[in-house]
Amino acid sequence: MSLQLCPITPEDQDVITVLLRKHWGSERVVSRGKLHDASRLPGFVALSEGETFGLVTYRIEGRECELVTLDSWRENQGIGTALIEAIKREALKAGCTRLWLITTNDNLRALGFYQKQGFHLVAVHPNAIAESRKIKPEIPEIGLHGIPLRDEIELEMRLSAM
Repeated sequence: MSLQLCPITPEDQDVITVLLRKHWGSERVVSRGKLHDASRLPGFVALSEGETFGLVTYRIEGRECELVTLDSWRENQGIGTALIEAIKREALKAGCTRLWLITTNDNLRALGFYQKQGFHLVAVHPNAIAESRKIKPEIPEIGLHGIPLRDEIELEMRLSAM
């Protein structure tokens, strides 16, 4: 598959909103108690022959870059990896020394994927999802694989100039 990564532009916002609602249930994402409108964040779309195969959004604050959403609609084809590499390049250009993300205790595939990409587990935030539900009540009680959705898991990758 010939993959092209395109930066998200303001003209893409409606399409990005539709994709986020379809795959995340909303464009609203909560991490560490902060609400983000992922449809308004910078990011990249992965395209092949005019079809969208992936999406990543991020936010930079100080010397840290948070990977807010990552989706690949064809697994094991390098799409997620390519999107993470694009974010790493942006983070390094911005002078970031840390790339981090939050996932949930039920997202077992993501935990494995991120660790394979070089991310390290740095914190488990027990029962953080209960607080997130106060901000975004539509977060379900039961997550993937029938696992109760309770905890945020923080992963990070330390960045240095290449």
